[in-house]
Amino acid sequence: MKIPFIKLHGAKNDFLLTFVEDAPEGDLPAIAVAICDRYTGVGGDGWMLVDRRSGAGYDASIRLFNSDGSEPELSGNGTRCAAALLLRDRSEGEVRIRTGAGIKALRLLRREGPEYWFEMNMGAIRVVELQATVQGRDAVLVDAGNPQCAMPVADFDFDWRAVGAAVERDPRFPKRTNVSFLREVDRHTIEVRFWERGAGETNSSGTGSTGAAMAAVARGMAESPVKVMTPAGPLDLRFEEGIYLTGPASLVAEGTYLHEIMVLE
Repeated sequence: MKIPFIKLHGAKNDFLLTFVEDAPEGDLPAIAVAICDRYTGVGGDGWMLVDRRSGAGYDASIRLFNSDGSEPELSGNGTRCAAALLLRDRSEGEVRIRTGAGIKALRLLRREGPEYWFEMNMGAIRVVELQATVQGRDAVLVDAGNPQCAMPVADFDFDWRAVGAAVERDPRFPKRTNVSFLREVDRHTIEVRFWERGAGETNSSGTGSTGAAMAAVARGMAESPVKVMTPAGPLDLRFEEGIYLTGPASLVAEGTYLHEIMVLE
């Protein structure tokens, strides 16, 4: 089975994109696990199917699978990657993409070779619980189109990966949750680490950055605009009627994955 793909990354959060007309039939979650494997597959945080057919209020649709085969509602970085693919030959423009969390509008700000910079309307972000305790730790629960558990910390000198893995599967989150650890830098800057549902540690996260910024603003730790310092570099958010995230998406490679699922009996 041959699966064409184009690899992009949004602030080092990497995805493999396949147009729906080129996608195989069959067990899509299993295919996602295989193609995202960093040793025996192409490698990525997720596999995305892109449907270029337009509909009421949108220009294209996406369906995303995490590297563990689960299907999240939304990825901010992944949606920017899809927008870059859809506007690949352009230096400006707008595109409306239907996601599992609704239609998201993106505006291409500039292009520098294989790198595209977008402003994305993240929509209405909701604080679910401002003063929460999860796994014995202080947290803010946020709905950013997907579940976010943002945990304020003084520093990252602890095993935050182990904490993130435990929080992701805490019983209070029946569908699991994304986890971010945020440190206040100044009134307009926070530093964040990410543990993403279904992918584990990631260098960056669009929805995670949005959730962390929303938590920081709601707690009085920061005010708009907010620069989120991720391990992959900064993402910028401004709060108006909605929340607007500015960040990059870069083309990396394209090719064909030779896929075969082995069934053991």
